[in-house]
Amino acid sequence: MAYKYNENIAYLTPYVFYSYLYLTNLFHMRRFFLPLVLAAVCGLSACSKTESEQPSPRIVNIINFIRYTEPRSDEITEEVLYQTVVSQAEDLRSKDLIGTYLLQYDALIDSSYQKLMKEEMARGCEVGAWWEITQPHVEAAGMVWRGRFPWDWHAHVDFSVGYTIPEREKLVDVYMEKFKEVFGEYPKSVGSWFIDAATLAYLYDKYSIDASCNCKDQVGTDGYTLWGGYWNGAYYPSRQNGYMPAQTAEGDIHVPVFRMLGSDPIYQYEARVGGASQSVESLEPVYTEGGGNLKWIDWFFRMFTGEPHLGYNYVQVGQENSFTWNAMEKGFVIQTERLRQLSDEGKVRIETLGETGRWFKELYSQTPPTSVITTEDTRGTGKKTLWFNSRNYRANLLWEGGCLKFRDIHIFNESLRSEYMDHPDTLPVFRYETLPVVDGCLWSSPENMAGLRFVAPSFDGGDPEFISRDGVQEIRWPSATGSGVFTIRMTEEGIMIKSKGKTGQWHLELTTVPGADLPFTMISPSEIRASMFGIDYGVSLTKGVAEDIHEEGPGKVFKLVPDHGAVGFILLPNK
Repeated sequence: MAYKYNENIAYLTPYVFYSYLYLTNLFHMRRFFLPLVLAAVCGLSACSKTESEQPSPRIVNIINFIRYTEPRSDEITEEVLYQTVVSQAEDLRSKDLIGTYLLQYDALIDSSYQKLMKEEMARGCEVGAWWEITQPHVEAAGMVWRGRFPWDWHAHVDFSVGYTIPEREKLVDVYMEKFKEVFGEYPKSVGSWFIDAATLAYLYDKYSIDASCNCKDQVGTDGYTLWGGYWNGAYYPSRQNGYMPAQTAEGDIHVPVFRMLGSDPIYQYEARVGGASQSVESLEPVYTEGGGNLKWIDWFFRMFTGEPHLGYNYVQVGQENSFTWNAMEKGFVIQTERLRQLSDEGKVRIETLGETGRWFKELYSQTPPTSVITTEDTRGTGKKTLWFNSRNYRANLLWEGGCLKFRDIHIFNESLRSEYMDHPDTLPVFRYETLPVVDGCLWSSPENMAGLRFVAPSFDGGDPEFISRDGVQEIRWPSATGSGVFTIRMTEEGIMIKSKGKTGQWHLELTTVPGADLPFTMISPSEIRASMFGIDYGVSLTKGVAEDIHEEGPGKVFKLVPDHGAVGFILLPNK
């Protein structure tokens, strides 16, 4: 039986779960103003290489997170859950691979898990905390359990956002002391689909954790919306908002938060556009069209290791035991076989989450610029994409059929305080977002996809070329004949676009589905202003001009017109 909540269409966790269980006998539960200087206004030299001058590291964490009980299925007993973890451990041992195991409190206090985890730690694996809250955890902290089952996936009891800040701190203290009692030390890694800023800060300030991890970007999946964040890799979160990258050292929690699950860079973003929740296009081994499919796995690791990503590239491999070994075995074993081979070839570094966190903190004092590049499309459509991330904003470019658009631009602002800092979540869902300038998912319908498009009628686009180095992502997009070229330069401050040769008359134009809920408050030649969540932010033009075009037709918003063949803009966290 599927449960649906009329009050909020995003309350679809049981619907997602039981639909998936019915089809596959499995299920899916995962779930300031700054004085900015635009380095991008400097001149560009056309790049002809598609590799960075120095290869960036490719880092893999094998993270398996452990629940003691699964109330959503009678077939998934405590013994089935335990034997799933045993099988995961045996597979890693057989290939001499290390992993990270993250325990919910109810698994932490179980003697069988304790014994197994100590064996894994003895061979170099890491054991840490998985921060979904259970009945034994709450009661050990002297509080009353409000869930329907000993573990209840509804957000207001399952996640830290559902508790007051003093309650969150009690839950941390109880877990840490029990972990130390069992393993002789405090955990260095604490992960969850999401951990709020107050809890993260307490874990770092008092217990000096080295790393955390949270869910990939998604809309409504299992009731969790995390949208517009640092898309892949790790960021230092704001002390006001655990999802928001901080811009300053004073405003950050100095523990890197790594994005999990290995999203498809092309297709996850638009999965089920217009629906209440997204489907899943990821490396998770239970998905037969993704991480459980040999062709898809080989494609993912080929892109992961072979493309000229900026800074470093990161992915989490592994699965929660709730999916059971029968469901994940095929994909899990294929992935670990590939990782063993890639590690032997020196193409990836396989580390524990804590090790990667310590490496990150040693190398980066602030959230770094990074990129993820994909020039091959598993579906054969010829799509290519680039995700750029920095402490100030993220942007996504999508090439399709000789055309190019910015599919996404979101601005980050460390002063945007999460509502859950002051008022605990009282609903079975939670939602975190950043500040949109372009949103090709939420401002779209299946028939009308939003984007900031390159409008260049006489330009026939060829294949893009990339160079990634020194914190700068450059793209060279030539015409198919080589007679003209666009160059795009992304830095953590902003974006510069230049044309050269025979590109014809061109501009950038933002269009959305008619009636989209847009944040813009003013469009002037030199500036675009917006407001969302009580924060004023915007885009400042350093080259070219902005024009308001909403009166030209439904869904038309603004265009950016070049000056002497160039458009440049700074993305302002606050205005």
